[in-house]
This record gives sequence, C-alpha cells and structure tokens, in this order.
Amino acid sequence: MEFPQQQKPAGDGKIVYPPGVKEITDKITNDEVVKRLKMVVKTYMDMDQDSEEEKQQYLGLALHLASEFFLRNPNKDVRLLVACCLADIFRIYAPEAPYTSHDKLKDIFLFITRQLKGLEDTKSPQFNRYFYLLENLAWVKSYNICFELEDCNEIFIQLFKTLFSVINNSHNQKVQMHMMDLMSSIIMEGDGVTQELLDTILINLIPAHKNLNKQAYDLAKTLLKRTVQTIETCIANFFNQVLVMGKSSVSDLSEHVFDLIQELFAIDPMLLTSVMPQLEFKLKSNDGEERLAVVRLLAKLFGAKDSELASHNRPLWQCFLGRFNDIHVPVRLECVKFASHCLMNHPDLARDLTEYLKVRSHDPEEAIRHDVIVTIINAGKKDLNLVNDQLLGFVRERTLDKRWRVRKEAMMGLAQLYKKYCLHHEAGKESALKISWIKDKLLHIYYQNSIDDKLLVEKIFAQYMVPHSLDTEEKMKCLYYLYACLDTNAVKALNEMWKCQNMLRGLVKELLDLHKLPVSEPNSTAMFGKLMSIAKNLPDAGKAQDFMKKFNQVLGEDEKLRLQLEMLISPTCSCKQAEFCVREITRKLTFPKQPTNPFLEMVKFLLERIAPVHIDSEAISALVKLLNKSIEGTADDEEEGVTPDTAIRAGLELLKVLSFTHPTAFHSAETYESLLQCLKMEDDKVAEAAIQIFRNTGQKIETELLQIRSTLIPILHQKAKRGTPHQAKQAVHCIHAIFNNKEVQLAQIFEPLSRSLNADVPEQLITPLVSLGHISMLAPDQFASPMKSIVANFIVKDLLMNDRVCSVGNKNGKLWTTDEEVSPEVLAKVQAIKLLVRWLLGMKNNQSKSANSTLRLLSAMLVSEGDLTEQKKISKSDMSRLRLAAGGAIMKLAQEPCYHDIITPEQFQLCGLVINDECYQVRQIFAQKLHLALVKLMLPLEYLAVFALCAKDPVKERRAHARQCLLKNISVRREFIKQNPLAQEKLVSLLPEYVVPYMIHLLAHDPDFTKPQEYEQLKDIKECLWFMLEVLMTKNENNSHAFLRKMVENIKQTKDAQCPDDLKANEKLYLVCDVALFVIANKSTACHLDSPKDPVLPAKFFLVQDKDFKNDKDYLTADMRQMLLTGKPKPAPVLAAVNKPLTVPGRRIFKMTTSSDTTSNASTNSPLSSTTNNKNSNAATESSESRAQENNENPVIKDDDVKKDEAGQNAAPVAATEASPVKRRGRQPKSTAAATAASEKEGGVAAGGGTGRGKGRKRAADPNSASSEGSINIKMSKQQQQQNEDGTKRQIDLQR
Repeated sequence: MEFPQQQKPAGDGKIVYPPGVKEITDKITNDEVVKRLKMVVKTYMDMDQDSEEEKQQYLGLALHLASEFFLRNPNKDVRLLVACCLADIFRIYAPEAPYTSHDKLKDIFLFITRQLKGLEDTKSPQFNRYFYLLENLAWVKSYNICFELEDCNEIFIQLFKTLFSVINNSHNQKVQMHMMDLMSSIIMEGDGVTQELLDTILINLIPAHKNLNKQAYDLAKTLLKRTVQTIETCIANFFNQVLVMGKSSVSDLSEHVFDLIQELFAIDPMLLTSVMPQLEFKLKSNDGEERLAVVRLLAKLFGAKDSELASHNRPLWQCFLGRFNDIHVPVRLECVKFASHCLMNHPDLARDLTEYLKVRSHDPEEAIRHDVIVTIINAGKKDLNLVNDQLLGFVRERTLDKRWRVRKEAMMGLAQLYKKYCLHHEAGKESALKISWIKDKLLHIYYQNSIDDKLLVEKIFAQYMVPHSLDTEEKMKCLYYLYACLDTNAVKALNEMWKCQNMLRGLVKELLDLHKLPVSEPNSTAMFGKLMSIAKNLPDAGKAQDFMKKFNQVLGEDEKLRLQLEMLISPTCSCKQAEFCVREITRKLTFPKQPTNPFLEMVKFLLERIAPVHIDSEAISALVKLLNKSIEGTADDEEEGVTPDTAIRAGLELLKVLSFTHPTAFHSAETYESLLQCLKMEDDKVAEAAIQIFRNTGQKIETELLQIRSTLIPILHQKAKRGTPHQAKQAVHCIHAIFNNKEVQLAQIFEPLSRSLNADVPEQLITPLVSLGHISMLAPDQFASPMKSIVANFIVKDLLMNDRVCSVGNKNGKLWTTDEEVSPEVLAKVQAIKLLVRWLLGMKNNQSKSANSTLRLLSAMLVSEGDLTEQKKISKSDMSRLRLAAGGAIMKLAQEPCYHDIITPEQFQLCGLVINDECYQVRQIFAQKLHLALVKLMLPLEYLAVFALCAKDPVKERRAHARQCLLKNISVRREFIKQNPLAQEKLVSLLPEYVVPYMIHLLAHDPDFTKPQEYEQLKDIKECLWFMLEVLMTKNENNSHAFLRKMVENIKQTKDAQCPDDLKANEKLYLVCDVALFVIANKSTACHLDSPKDPVLPAKFFLVQDKDFKNDKDYLTADMRQMLLTGKPKPAPVLAAVNKPLTVPGRRIFKMTTSSDTTSNASTNSPLSSTTNNKNSNAATESSESRAQENNENPVIKDDDVKKDEAGQNAAPVAATEASPVKRRGRQPKSTAAATAASEKEGGVAAGGGTGRGKGRKRAADPNSASSEGSINIKMSKQQQQQNEDGTKRQIDLQR
C-alpha cells in the first residue's frame, strides 16, 4: 500500500496530552516520565478505531512517542510503556499508520521487537505489560505493515530470533499461541520466506538446539505445521540448492540438511513433498560417505513408527533397498541395522526386506552377517509374527557360519526365542509350533568339531532349554517332554553331551585320585596326561593346558579345594550341592584386584561341564513319577504335544541314557518298582529299555532290595527265553551284572534253551540263539564246552548247512529287503553266525582249533555269495544278509588278538571285498561297522586299508563317506600317538602310514586286477592308491612323504608271502608298488629326501629276501606313466601313425566320478589333478542315477538296522571275458572290453576275472553297464542303442 502524507497535528503543531498528563520531555526525571507514560498508555488502551476526533487530537503525541528520546531511552520501563503505546497506535490508526517514513517505521518495529525480550521472565512485575504488547501485536498483525519496507526481512528475522530465544517452559499456552499467530501471519501473508528467515526457524530443529530449548523446538514445529502450504516451496528450494546443486554456502545450516530432513519429516511429510526425489539422486552418489549419510537418514524416515513413506514413494523405497547391496561396507551395515526397526514398525514391508536380508546373511563381512542375526532376533523377541519362516531360516543357516561370533549370536538368538515362546508360551501354541524346530537345530550343533560350539550348546541347554534354576519337578517335566519331542539326531546329540560331561567328570576324578598318591615320576607323567585330556575339552586348547597346569598346582596346595571338587564330581552330589561347590571353588580362585581373570574363566568352563546341575536322585524320582503318570494316563502328554505311548517310550529311553551317566541316582525302591511295571508292558522297546536300566544301575539290588530281586529274576528269565532278541540280550547281561549267583541263574536259562533248539521252527530259534550266544560269551568257563557240541551238531550241521525253505521266487530278485521281509530261517542263520563269534570271543583262545573252522566256514559263505549249500534255494536279498553277517563276523573276530593272528591274508581279502559288494546296503552297513571298530582302535591297522577299495564305489556319497572315515581314523590315530608316550613302542600298529603295505598287498590281490599291463585296470589301482595316499599326505609331518616312498621301495625288494613262488602274483605286487611310487612322486616334491627311519613290513604279507636279491626293474612303462598322468597316450609321430588301423571305432569313454567330486582331494598344484579333473560329460549324471541303477531306490541305513525297503534290483554284470572261465559275481573289470552288440542282445554270462574261486566276491555293479538276462533294464545311451540296431561290432569301454 502507499504511505499517505504525514498527518499534521491539531493546534499548529502543539502536542496534545490526555487530560491530567503533563508534557513529557527530557527535562523531567525518569520516574516522572514513567508516571506520565502510564496515563498515556491508559488513554490509548481505551481508544478504538472509531474515535476519529481523538485520533486527530492525539496524532501529535503519537508522532512524538516515536522520537529518538523515547526509542533510545535507557530506562527499560520507559521503553516498555512507549512500546505499548506504539502498539496501540498501530491498532487505533490501522490500516494506515501515522508514520510515513520507511526508516522511522523500521526503527519503531525494531524497537518494539527489542522490547519483546522482556517476555522471557514470567516472574517480572512488568510481565503483564509485555504480554499485552505481544497480544496487541499478534491480534492486530501490526508487523504486516513492514511488508512495504525494502528491508523488512531484517525486522522479521529479528522478531523470529527474539521470540524463539525468549520462549521457555514457564510460558502458558496463550503466550505460545500469540507468538504463533504473530509469526504465522508474517509467513502466510508475505510474498515468500527468505533463506535467512527460514534459517531462524529451522535452526531450532537441529539436535543441538533442540536439546537446549525444547519449547523453541515445539514452537518451530507448530509454526511449520500451520504454514506447511506456504513454506514447503521455500524448504524445497533450500534443499534443492544444497542437495542437487551443491551450494552449501546458501545457508549456515547446509551441513545439517539430513538432520533437518528427518525432523521436518517427523513434523509433517508434506513439508518434504518436493525434497524426497532429490534424496533418490543422493542415494546414487559416487561418494560412499555421502551415500551412508543419506541411508542413515532414510533408514530413520522409513523406519519411523507411523511413516507411510515407503507406500507413498515406492521409487525411493526401491532405490533405498538397492543400497543393501552397496559396495561400501558401512552402507550395507546401516541398511541391515535399519531392517530391525522396519520389521518392528512396518511388518507389511517384511516381504520386501526378506530377499535383501537373505543376500546380506551371506555377506563376506562378519559384522554384517552378525547384524542380520541381531536384526531378525530383536524383531522376533518383540513379536514372533514380525519374522517369517524365511527370516528365521537365515538365522538357522548362520548357526554354521565359519566365524564363531556369528555362530554364537545365531545360537543364542534362537535359544532366547525358544525360551520365550516354547518354554514360557508367551504367544500361545501356534507360535511355539512355528519355532519347534529350534530345539533340534541347537542340539544338532553338538555334532560340530569346535569345542566352542559344544560348550555353547551345553550352556544353552542348561539355561534356555531346561533352565537349571527351575525347581526339580518343573525342570524334569521340561526335560521329559523335551526329550519326547526331539528328533533322532537331536536325541543322539543330547546323549553324547551327557556322555562327554560324564567322561570329563571321570577324568577329573582320576586326576584327584592321582593327588592322593605319593609324588613320583610315573605319577607326574600320568597326571600330565590327564591334564592334557581335560584341556582338550575346553576352549583354546593352548591356553587351557597352561591354566589346567596352574589349576592342578592349586589343587595340590589347597586340600579344601580338592574336597570341594571331589564333592562336585561325587555320584551322590545333588544339584543344590553342586551349585554350592561351584560357588565355593569360584570364590577361592577369585582375585579382587584383577578386573579380568582368564584363569578363573577357564576353570568356570570346566566346572560348568562337570557340575550335575540337572540330574540327581530327586530328579530321577521326579522323572519316574512323570513316567508313571503317562502309564496311568493322568499326565499332560496331549497338552505337551506328544502321545502317551511316545511319552512312555521316550521317558524310558531318557532314563536308560541317564542310567549310564548317573547310575547311583536310581538306587531307590520306588524307582525300581516303576521300572518293574514297565517290564510288564506290551511295548517291546519299553521293556528292553527297562531291562537295560536295571543292568546299568542294579548292583545293590542283590543286597539292599530283596523284594525287587525276587520279582525281577523270573521276569528276566522269561525275557531271556521268550522275549525279543534285544530283550534277551539285555536280560542275560542284566543277570550277569547284578546277581552274585549268576552261574546258577544263567544255567537255568542255558539248559532248557539248548535242549529245545529245533531248526524246523526257525521263528522260535532267534531269541534262544541270542541268549545262548551271550551266555557263552559272558561265562565261557562254564558254558564253552557244552556250546561246542551245540555248535558242531546243531548250529553248523543242522542250521547253517541246510536250506529248508526255498525263498527264491518271492523276493522279486531284489538285492535287499526290510527286516520284516527277511525269511525267519535266514534271520536264524544270521544269529547263528553271531553266536559262533560270541562263543569264540568268550573263549579267547584257539586251543580246539574252533576258530580256524569258523573262519573257513565264514570264508566259504563269502565265496559262495551267501548261499553256503549252493542249492539256490535262497533269494538274492537273503544272500546279501548272509554275506554281510559273514563279513561282519570275520571283522569282529579280528578284534581279538588271538584270532587276528590266525586270519589268513586270503580271508582278510575276502572280508575286505565286502565293501565292494553289489548290494548298496551291504556296502553301507559294512563300512559303518568297519569305521566304528577302527575309530575305537579295536581293529588292527590293516583293516584301514579296506577303505582304499571304496574308490571303486559307483555311488558318490559312499566314496565321500569313506573319505570322511579315513580322515577321522587317521586323525584319531595321530592324536592317540601324541597323547600316549608309550604308543611310540607300538608305532607299527598305530602309525597311519603303516597302512600302505597292507593296501598295496590288498590291491595286488584285487580280483579286478587280472591284466597288469592294461591301462584301465592300472587306472583303477591308481585311483584306489590315491584315495588313501591323498589323505595320508595332506601334511608332510616328520618327513612322512620320504618314509612312504622308502616303505614302497622296500616292498619291491620282498616277495608276496601269500604266494611267494607265483611269478605273476609277485609281478602284480611290484607293479602296484610302481604305481604307488608314481603317485607319491607326483604328489610330493619332498619324497626323495632321506627317510627318517627304516620302515618295518608285516611278515604275514611280505617275505624279506636275501641281501643279494635286488629288484630294480621298472614295471610301469613310460607310455603307461604318460597315460596315468594325463589320461591320454603319448602322441605318436605323424608318419608313424599313417597306416595304423583304428582299433576301437566310435569309442566312448564313460569315466567314474572320483572322490574329488565330493570334496577336493587333489592339491591344485599336484600333477595328479589333471587326471582327477579329466571328466567325461556323462560323469555328471552319476551321482543322481548311480544309486537307482544299483538298487533302484534311495536306501537309508541307520546303525546296523535297515529301515527302508528296496524297490529294484542291482544290475547284473554284462558280457563275459575271455580271461576267466570261472563264473564270477560282480562288477566286471574295467580293463575288459564289452561284448558285441549281438551278444548284448542275447545277455552275457557274468564276467569272471579272479585268480580262482576263492577270489570270487561279487563287486558293486557298474552303473553304466548293460543289464544281463533276468535283470532290470538300465538306460542305455543313444549311441549304444544305435550300435545295437546297426549290428556293428564296436568295443565300448565300460569304465565308470
């Protein structure tokens, strides 16, 4: 608007004062000025806009009040009163102010603004006048007059700064409202907001200012909300200049843009309507730190509780998600941290986040993988519904992470979820069901090799799965139903955990016993051995050894500490006593001045492992009561998610396991009464478990619980005579373990059973055979002689040498069937074989030569493929059972030194070849038995050589399993030698390298090795050698590579003890030696060094020759070496090859997948890797098809029992070869060419290839061989089918 001409005051320029007010000049005192001004203020307050006469009358006074005298007056009361007058003047003369000079108006408004600072002190006597001033200005919108001034911005900036600086928490709502009205009118009615004015508002949102003056922040927040439509454009312009154009100089707040965006978004997202697209631009910046800042900002915006940004701005959301894959690690880390808040505040976005979290859960950075777990677990702890199964699956995967910190976080996170939702049921049964897998998964981790993992599982079990802090009844109820719900592998892991803890308690007890003996050299050595064994069961083995030595020293000096430790590991120690002992021992070892005490931490690890925090007599009693309730049907089984039968069976299994580790806790009549009830139940498994518990815990029944004894004896007799085979075994062992007059008791079982044996009723034979076998093993002095006649007249002559029932036609040619489908006669024969072995193991001598006869019988059974009578009345699946039983029997006898010595090399080879049996299940079960016996150091070292034959197994998984067995066995033997100084004297039987002579001898007598100079057969030998040597030569410890070379060279200077005069046999032996030397030389550059010691060769297999004997012949030709190295013959000169005929037209190579397909067997630097990797494209299909081609099924074998049925039959071997007229079962030698297409159609006779009938063990069928007559058809390649159709005679290599 235009300012009017300044009005002239009435009376020719004379100032008119209100009545009673004298002239106000600089001549009077301040007090007088104040007094007169108050009256002027009163006059103006009472005036309104309609008083034209008064307005004209007091115009001169109005102009006078704007003079320098008043505006510059040093007295604040004068200034305040003048300001109030001026405010009223603007009100009265509105809309046109009496002041026309722009400079004067500017001075006036700056003056009024300065007076508003008085609002700060609400307790001031003048506060009401200050409030009146503010109210007047706000109501009239007086400052709007300034819009016409060129430099109005200065006034507004000063006003805003003043108001934001004076507001405080003592102001009431009216003050805030008037301030708001005053400022909002300036923003909304002006032409725009300058950057400087915007800064005065926004500065209050910066965290530093926000924390200093919360009221100023609230005022700015309210102001922005009210003026959002007007100010949004100004805000957008500001951020555009800073973010897009990079003009940070436009404002002092440029460095706080991201803080401001966050605050503005929280105030009203509409304020940033135009700013959000600019952030998408910044997300793609080349500067990692800049992207990080934007990601941090957007994480807060998207994750805010009520934020709808993700749904309203999908492009920005998708662009933000892309930063999960940012190259800059801190950016990815920030994204992962954001996901936690997002999952909690916006469950609807979980689907978008899942895929990105999946990728980050495999991030190469440990910290990011760790934070992914934290993110998911935190959301899950808040509400399980916030995390889907896929997210929980990521945590599950990370329990096997390579980094301990990540694994620990994942395991602890899952444990917390389990305790919250499954144990405490905080979200109902549905949530508990959703994560019911956690308990199994956590226990499965106990299978990991790391001791840290095992210790953490034990801690989780004690604190989260079955919290030891619960009272006994609750604790046992928790354990009872947990055990019933666990899967098979988790149960095994839990049992193993208790077993390890019990073993460690045993070691500590042995250590304490050594402390009771006088100090001596042998005692100190033994003590050191115990300390090393204990240290192996604690984290960080190196430090653990040092700390255990220190702990042992403290034990030696502190008798009270020893007593506390003895009490802790005592069988009678209760859980409460255990807690007390742990506290006392910890207190004694605590040093207050040390902030961290790693020694104490290590001792705590030991105490936690050996302290019985769950099981004592009271706990067993509580478990038995729960079992009784389940039997009576009064338990909460259904509520806990298990059937009563499952609860009873699991409860008995649990008690059975605990009877091994805590036998003393069972000694009570109440417990045994309950177990007697279980013996009378129909469930065979329940009764069997109950007998085993009596066997493990009943040592005091004979003397202290006579009533239990009198009831138990007839039940055990009945089970031994007519129970299941497992019950019979346990009953016999129970009688032997707990009764003093066991000879009488066993005789009462033995005599009636031995008289009632009848081979015509095989169904009733199995249990008696089991009982008789175990009785003769446990009491050989009493029953060995009577058993001899039973063995000779009944077992061998009547049972094993007779086939009463013909079972050939009713098994459909399958190689394996379930236990239920096996004929009773064959089951009886299997038990008869086991009885023979138990009888011999009981005698432990061969004075009567019974062992020789038994071994000949077992060998004959293997040679006859299981059909001992060769009457062809037995089905293929039953023959498989008998072959497995015979192989297992020889292996069992070999564990007894007196019988191992009489097992001939031929019998050893027959036994070993079972691992190449045509039936998958036979190979699998035999390999498991072999591994278990070897890993316990019960079998002689030579049996480790049998695993070399697994290189020929057509099933990839079997080869991988064999390799793992080798690794485990070699590791166990090396560790045993390290831990036992006395083992140095028995290195020949313990050192893994000494398996090589046995392997070479075994391979030299391989029935497949018929043509020594044929490449395919030599390649087989090389693969078998490499299968073993690759594991042995992983490290060159103590120059072992040179030792191996020297050993093989020494073998070449001997003769084959099995057939010393057979030139062909010796030549094959030397040829295998040359292949072995070739493999060793290609694997190691250090093998040509001097051997540390001269190897000792087993005299049973090798005859040492005179010193004059020297075998320096090279049996492996240069061409053959080239073929073995590269898989290709040495290239011939062009001219020499011109007239050579193509001997094998259309030849295709079908190569077997080597064990390196399962795990990397060959060093990348090894020359042998070239042959390992020389694969044909057909090999890729082997893994998926080989098992089906063998047995037409996917069998799963657990321990010694077969659980799956067989759906098909092994493919019969293909065409006969010219080499062997003797019928030979099994895989055709790879060196043999196939028959012509015509003979394939007719169906060839099974190939021979052994050196005699004694070598006729059937091998695993070749997965690529054509089927023979009567066998199931196997897919043939298109090329082979074409060959058949064309009738062309082509030789096809049947190499796998």
